[in-house]
Amino acid sequence: MQSRQFLQPIWRSLTIRVHPSSTLPRCPSRLIQRSRPFSQTSFRANNWPRPPPGTHKHNNDPHYQLAHAKPLVTPGRLRRFVRSPTLRTVVVLSIVGAVVFYVSNIQTVPVSGRRRFNCFSDESVEAASQAQVKRLLWEIERSGQRFLSDWDPRMMMVRRVMNRLIPVSGMEDADWEIRVIDDPHTANAFVIPGGKVFVFSGLLPIARNENGLAAVLGHEIAHNLAGHVGERMSGEIGINILLYSLIFLTGGIAILGTHFIGGAILDLLFSRPMGRKQESEADYIGLMMMAEACFDPREALGFWMRMEQAQQGEPPEWISTHPSNFNRVQKINEWMPKAVEKMQESNCQGTSAFAKSFRRAMKRGVLIE
Repeated sequence: MQSRQFLQPIWRSLTIRVHPSSTLPRCPSRLIQRSRPFSQTSFRANNWPRPPPGTHKHNNDPHYQLAHAKPLVTPGRLRRFVRSPTLRTVVVLSIVGAVVFYVSNIQTVPVSGRRRFNCFSDESVEAASQAQVKRLLWEIERSGQRFLSDWDPRMMMVRRVMNRLIPVSGMEDADWEIRVIDDPHTANAFVIPGGKVFVFSGLLPIARNENGLAAVLGHEIAHNLAGHVGERMSGEIGINILLYSLIFLTGGIAILGTHFIGGAILDLLFSRPMGRKQESEADYIGLMMMAEACFDPREALGFWMRMEQAQQGEPPEWISTHPSNFNRVQKINEWMPKAVEKMQESNCQGTSAFAKSFRRAMKRGVLIE
């Protein structure tokens, strides 16, 4: 009882009565509303732009904006672009430059007189072919096939033939590599620019002997001497320019149709006939080279006759990149007297007289006898 009476004066002294008209400072209401618990700092307003009232929420969605974007190319802009003097100047200069570039890279094939466009040098073709060699080696390894060893009789036969053909090829300084693929079901051989020789073992029974093998390997080497790989690469440039021009003129509406159908038509009208001409030129050059290396060119007739029997289901010549075996044998028969004469005149020392005369004639743009 006494303690309660003692505390009453103290409680009264701690009580503060605030009169409505008191002049004590008041805390602004905005600070009270924006205060953050457990923090001594207040909110700070940012300066980010806010969308205007009534803006649709999808306007900030990139997918919505892309779907409702205005077209970059309109008929009006396209008409102004086509009629602009700048475009006409660029088109005229491009056409003139393309014509000058084309004419300056025209060559004459000395053995046939055929005019062709080739803008790739031997060095650039060889550099581009390195990737092809790597891809081929990878594909052979992936398929589980193997290369014959250096001591295999079939490999030794191919090496003997190549040792006589390389000195007459005009490419003695190339880094020659010879590989025989153990595949008895494939009768094929090819020489990639840079001296990379690939022979499938299935070709050897058809060749039968070194003379027959020299016929096909001389033919493949001839493709490199005549620069046919560079010619094909150059032809692809013109075909691609024509195809993409057609796509541009059609407004991109028929991209797939123009690419596939147009590509097939151009291939049928230009690439395949050019391929048949290249094969015929390689037949002639290879025949002369094997004769100069003292191989009997008459064995080439027997080889291609056996190839005709082995390829009974070959397609018609007009849709193939190779001449028919029948027409090939007919042409070789016409060239045979000259090939036999060259073999009889050869000293069998492996001199590259024919290859050197071919290169000189190609630089001068003249024919050789």
